[in-house]
Amino acid sequence: MRTVDFSPLYRSVVGFDRLAALLETATAEAATGYPPYNIERTDENAYRIEIAVAGFRPDELNIEVKENLLTVQGRKAANDDQRRFLHRGLAERDFERRFQLADYVVVTDARLADGLLSISLKRELPEALKPRRIDIATGEAAPLIEGEKAA
Repeated sequence: MRTVDFSPLYRSVVGFDRLAALLETATAEAATGYPPYNIERTDENAYRIEIAVAGFRPDELNIEVKENLLTVQGRKAANDDQRRFLHRGLAERDFERRFQLADYVVVTDARLADGLLSISLKRELPEALKPRRIDIATGEAAPLIEGEKAA
C-alpha cells in the first residue's frame, strides 16, 4: 500500500491547514475500504450516500452530523450463539465511516433496505447566498421624488 506524506504541504501553506487535514483524513479512510459505499448526485443540489451494511439492524447503526462531519457507525451486537462456521465470508465487523460535508449540506433522510443504508443529503443555501435577478432600468428618466424640481 502506498501512503502520501502531507508534511511538506503543512510547511508551505498558511491558513489552509484544514484542507490539508481533510486530504490526510480522506486518504486514511480510503485505506480501510470497509464497508463499501457509493456517493451519487441525484439532482443539482441533492446527493445520496449508499453504504453496504448487510447483516446490520437499524438499532446497530448510528448516523450523526456534527460541524459538517457526517459519521456513520455500525456496532454489531455480541453474538453469543455457539455457531460453528466452515467458512465465514460475511464481515459483520464494527465500522466507522466519515464524510466531510460542504457548507449548507444537510442530511434529509436515512433508510435501510436490502442491506443498503441510503442517506439523502441536500444543499440548502440561505436566501442571501442564492443568485437573484437584478432588473435593468431603461434609458427613461427616473421618477421625480416629491419636492424635487425637474432639470
